[in-house]
Amino acid sequence: MRDVLAAWRPAIDEAIEAVLPREVDEDYLEAFFGAPTFAYDADAIQAGLADPVWDLLDRGGKRWRSVLFLVLVDAFGAEPEDHLRYAAVPEILHTGTIIVDDVEDEAELRRGEPALHRVYGQDVALNAGNALYFVPLKLIGGPDSGLDAERQLAAYRMLTYELNRTHLGQGMDIDWHNRRRSEVSEAEYLEMCACKTGCLARITARLAAIVTDQPESVERAVATYAERMSVGFQIIDDVLDVEHSLGEAGDFGKAFGNDIREGKTTLMVIHALTQAGPERAERLQAILADPDPDDEDVLAAIDVIQDTGAVEYSRERAITLADEARAAIEPLDLAPGPAETLAEFPGFMIEREQ
Repeated sequence: MRDVLAAWRPAIDEAIEAVLPREVDEDYLEAFFGAPTFAYDADAIQAGLADPVWDLLDRGGKRWRSVLFLVLVDAFGAEPEDHLRYAAVPEILHTGTIIVDDVEDEAELRRGEPALHRVYGQDVALNAGNALYFVPLKLIGGPDSGLDAERQLAAYRMLTYELNRTHLGQGMDIDWHNRRRSEVSEAEYLEMCACKTGCLARITARLAAIVTDQPESVERAVATYAERMSVGFQIIDDVLDVEHSLGEAGDFGKAFGNDIREGKTTLMVIHALTQAGPERAERLQAILADPDPDDEDVLAAIDVIQDTGAVEYSRERAITLADEARAAIEPLDLAPGPAETLAEFPGFMIEREQ
């Protein structure tokens, strides 16, 4: 899978650059956004949009959603290169969501460097992040989209539905974080993940089905596949924070337990609260509710999570979701080579170490 991701990344970045160039000029602005009423300021748009977005994109990222799109197109029997432009859509949308997410979380870092709002200011970051929700629409509509009117409408409807649900998930997560609320059911947590993380993956899969003109039954199946896989991905993200914290706790001066310090509601926390005795559960809730827990408190919280088997439980839940993802597409008539890649994708996503 790493080879597949690495092989497609340069082409995906070229597709993104075709939508949002590294260097913005007046010719691009007029061709992409239409003639100005009076005059564009290309330098201002460069500084306020292109520079921060490419700053973040150049820091890394797996581009797995875009690669998933291309593998699905291939599995449907179409040529991935013929649909490469649409592979930019999920990565652009994902980039927009994490820019806004970092502002909302008051995050310090993103991909090992200061979050964009720390570098360019909240106003620039929010505008750039919000713009990336709309820029991909230019790839879907218009005479140069390569899609007939029916598929354009289907893509617009799909994006509206999924992006709305994305914000529902983010709203749930923000409320839990702001109130440092840990009394959340497992079903509510999984729904938050299905909306916040799953909807971007669903966009990826559904768009691949739409642009290749697949029947609705196939679109539903691949949407389920992508959603289950991405929820498992989110669960493992939370697990890795705890596991990495155990390795970092003994390193002098090194921060650890970020999710616990933030009072983040995770599947591990939910499971631990149901399995720990009343006294330890109350202690864990108190630590999560504390806006500034010390290192000893963080280690105490990790102890409760470990002792209740919450890490193992969460990993098993992610494995089950990966199995459900594979089962969703098993009945489909897919090209053998890319079908094997799709079968490997969920395992790769949940077995990673970073």
